[in-house]
Amino acid sequence: MGFTLPCISSALVYVRLGTQQDEVVRLFTNMGLTIVDIRQAEQRIKSYVSETPVMTSRRMDAQAGCNLFFKCELFQRTGSFKFRGAVNFLAKMRETMENGRVPCVVTISSGNFAQGLALASNLLNTKAYVIMPNTAPKCKQNAVKEYGADVILSSPTLQALFKARDQVVQKTGAVYVPSAQHYDVMAGQGTLCTEMIEMIDQKLDAIIVPVSGGGMLAGVLIAAKSLQPGIQVIAAEPEVADDCCKSFVAKRHIKTDSLPFTIADGLRGSIGDLAWPIARDLLDGGITVTEDEIKESTKLVWQCMKLCIEPSAGVGVAAVMSDKFKAAFPDVKNVGIILCGGNIDLDSMKTWL
Repeated sequence: MGFTLPCISSALVYVRLGTQQDEVVRLFTNMGLTIVDIRQAEQRIKSYVSETPVMTSRRMDAQAGCNLFFKCELFQRTGSFKFRGAVNFLAKMRETMENGRVPCVVTISSGNFAQGLALASNLLNTKAYVIMPNTAPKCKQNAVKEYGADVILSSPTLQALFKARDQVVQKTGAVYVPSAQHYDVMAGQGTLCTEMIEMIDQKLDAIIVPVSGGGMLAGVLIAAKSLQPGIQVIAAEPEVADDCCKSFVAKRHIKTDSLPFTIADGLRGSIGDLAWPIARDLLDGGITVTEDEIKESTKLVWQCMKLCIEPSAGVGVAAVMSDKFKAAFPDVKNVGIILCGGNIDLDSMKTWL
């Protein structure tokens, strides 16, 4: 018996029309991130990161009506793709330091980048301070501490979070490491895409990317469009945190100062100033999904693939399962989906199982 998703038809879809490949190539020359940066990041971080598997499922293919290839970043160190960008940032910084030592660092993160930076700092022998919203799951707060970072809790507003960061910088002299808005972070995240494409025998028609700050989206866009011209890259967002899709439709960067509540807690942030121009020029479309769709798609992966993904990873799955995805992208047969993490808050999970 198949596993059906209730209310899946409520997904919203946005599609770019008529972008020519020569125009895409021209746009590459105006961006601060290139495939060369991503290839260099691969070499820089290969001794630190895990090569995560690409998995398939006949049951999932049958549900979606196309061939799905799941890049399992839940098996990455710290349980998410975020470690790639964090360790690339620090390792590259070390290359520029005369003594080869990385100064102490600070970041703002709801959990996954916090864990990634905490471990990266530990491996590169430096101190990390992490500003977390006090709404961040306890499991992620505890994990950050276990990796050796100091956790500083703040009210979940951008103003409060950045004020707390500034206080740490003034007190300690720490270097701020953005969770997404830095090309070195984006380059690190982009390595998951080059890795995925080179692991799959068949040519991908599309990749679905869950979006928050946009660091992974930017890295995937540059990597995918460089290695497979003509591939479609599609953003997936919770409908309550859909600033990337709104910006895409409006053709201008729409910012928000709030952190909306969504079960996909890793996708609460807004697409940033560096990531947005790359998305604006290269993104092929976007799909938003409801909270119920996220829950059911997350459980679908648990049931069919036995993979314990977090709800943020379920967003991309919900997108590809939607009827509107099939209608908007009818010629797509082979789809890559990034299962971005597996850091589940067991306490909150009990409320929606």
